[in-house]
Amino acid sequence: MEISYHGHSVVKIKTNGKEILIDPFIRGNGLTDLKVEEQKPDVILLTHGHNDHVGDTIELAKANDSLVVAPNELANYLASQGIKVHNMGIGGSYDFPFGKVKYTLAFHGSVYETENGEVINAGNPGGILFTSEGKTIYHAGDTALFGDMKLIGERNEIDVAFLPIGDNFTMGPEDAAYAVTLLKPKTVVPIHYNTFPVIQQDPQHFSNLVTDAEVQVLSPGDKVKLS
Repeated sequence: MEISYHGHSVVKIKTNGKEILIDPFIRGNGLTDLKVEEQKPDVILLTHGHNDHVGDTIELAKANDSLVVAPNELANYLASQGIKVHNMGIGGSYDFPFGKVKYTLAFHGSVYETENGEVINAGNPGGILFTSEGKTIYHAGDTALFGDMKLIGERNEIDVAFLPIGDNFTMGPEDAAYAVTLLKPKTVVPIHYNTFPVIQQDPQHFSNLVTDAEVQVLSPGDKVKLS
């Protein structure tokens, strides 16, 4: 398995002969190293409907016949745009040939704004637990700190957790560091920061606050070092 980070909340996973993109916000993401026309994902996983997470999903999925896995209402909208989808709900899991996907709680909003200014109800936001090749990855999406992270940590052996630290819209560094104590991952990667002025953060400050997991502060394009 190969896992890499690509700015904001974009994560790429290569496993079981498939390429998976999580929250592929590429155009408009000044921090990413990716170019839409060069990406050929087999699968796209979406945490919620905000435009800085859905990003270029529609274009990518149409160009590559990608399967898009998303929360139910968001999946319904994407299906109406001619996208191949798999609908899921919070707490539900499904074993795909490329790995197991389970949606967790996330405390945030979730609407999608079309190019025409239409606001689409994208259902509940979520986090994603992805398991493949004996490794479990937790992508928290956009979320506040919440107590049930303790349950997520108790019921899953998390190898890598991607946690937002940008504050203002999500957890800040202090709350994200406390989330690490609840989730108990082996490795944590900070995401969702510095893309816009309002979420400017020093990831080293977050790293200094974490005492019970390895923190990997990654530049766009860097790979996670798996233990």
